[in-house]
Amino acid sequence: MGDGRMEPIKRIVIVGGGTAGWMTAASLSHQLAHLNLDITLVESTEIGTVGVGEATVPAIRDYVASLGLDILEVMRATEGTAKLGIEFVDWTRTGHRFFHPFGLYGVPAGQTAFHHIWHRLRECGDETPFATYNLCTQMALAGRFQPPVPRARVAFEAYDWAIHFDAGLFARFLRGFAEARRVTRIDAKVVQVEVTELGISHLELDTGVQIPGDLFIDCSGFRGLLIQGALGSGYVDWKKWLPCDRAVALPCGLTGDLTPYTRSTAQAAGWSWRIPLQHRVGNGYVYASDVIDDDAAEQVLREQLEGEVLARANRLRFRTGHATEAWKANCVAIGLASGFLEPLESTSIVLIQTGIEKLIKLLPGPHISPAARREYNRTLTLEYERIRDFILLHYWASGRDEPLWRACRATELPDALQNKIDLFKAKGHLVRYEWESFQDPSWLSMYAGFGIAAEGRDLTADRFGVDELIDIAARMRSDIAGRVAGAPSHADWLAETVKVSI
Repeated sequence: MGDGRMEPIKRIVIVGGGTAGWMTAASLSHQLAHLNLDITLVESTEIGTVGVGEATVPAIRDYVASLGLDILEVMRATEGTAKLGIEFVDWTRTGHRFFHPFGLYGVPAGQTAFHHIWHRLRECGDETPFATYNLCTQMALAGRFQPPVPRARVAFEAYDWAIHFDAGLFARFLRGFAEARRVTRIDAKVVQVEVTELGISHLELDTGVQIPGDLFIDCSGFRGLLIQGALGSGYVDWKKWLPCDRAVALPCGLTGDLTPYTRSTAQAAGWSWRIPLQHRVGNGYVYASDVIDDDAAEQVLREQLEGEVLARANRLRFRTGHATEAWKANCVAIGLASGFLEPLESTSIVLIQTGIEKLIKLLPGPHISPAARREYNRTLTLEYERIRDFILLHYWASGRDEPLWRACRATELPDALQNKIDLFKAKGHLVRYEWESFQDPSWLSMYAGFGIAAEGRDLTADRFGVDELIDIAARMRSDIAGRVAGAPSHADWLAETVKVSI
């Protein structure tokens, strides 16, 4: 279906608003403004959106910059706070914590990566934790924040940052941006999708209006109204690897620390999140429904809230996996319609972002190319698989003793992930595959946090004398501590730089 020659693309129809729909509309209307496209977004205020995603990865700043906007402006409009990474609590055992930062560890010695230097120091009796050599981690855990220097003088000065925000406010902000660039919004429900041999020809709305289009973008969320309902793409289910299939979300008042990071706490049936915004906290529990029922999961979440509940519980059901073809015929699924990976590493919004970027790059001419469609599906599938493996590592490596976690440790891993772990255990070697979302420092933080040790190391580390390495490491720790002490508190930075009152 849809491999024949089509009319030049002039009319783009986006079904669904929310974060995915308005991110797509904003990007297309801004980056393709020179094409004078007719962009229409159809959403129904009666249906609403999921709207629980509040944590991002550093790529969100690239997205904001691609629109010609200032990240501080976005933070002011969305109750935004800074994020330096994720703290993992109770994942190995009760009371144990570790941090996944957006930054590099230590300083390499020539071509020898720092984690091999650290390994040698450990062999010599130095028990300093690996995380001590990460400026991003130390600043986050001290409750401090400042953006990195423009040009890092040493490796550990190279860190990045993301933001937490209210997803509903973000969508509203982008809606105003897109509508100012001639995106037409229609408040209606789609009641019929007309499909021909070339793909979707038009939509019928409950108002009686027909909306024709050349390219349709499905941002209808878990329903997959176009990609599944009309075109029957099919779905690749990953429950055998990732057992959680439900979530409940509850915002509450902010009474605890305004941490510049997300917190993820392992629970008997899954894990819970804490995301601080300027004036409230986003909380949620992702869990396996065959281990705990919905009411019990909500009660677990309520018992750990730090402040007054601010809204009704939002319960979600999902299937982890992805559409077999996220781009089929003349329809591209973006966001939850294209697939779902639980928000353990805050990847939902970046998958929207990369979906948009791929679409823009692969749509250079006047017609839809089957080759472009195949490449879109190939690379998006790889990206989903790479993120899946990173998330799966958390489940497989956990040391908790409940039935869910014991079953996860017994899981047969995908070959690519098993190969990564085997090579690291053998010699501290880090493998990079095509379309990796998480780079070496992220994998190192997981290995260190979960106690996955390398049996060997890069022998080039032996070029340096032990006394020399001990001295360099001490100066590195001192340098990092000094930088942390000189950074403002997260709250002070928000007040002074973002210009908000906390």
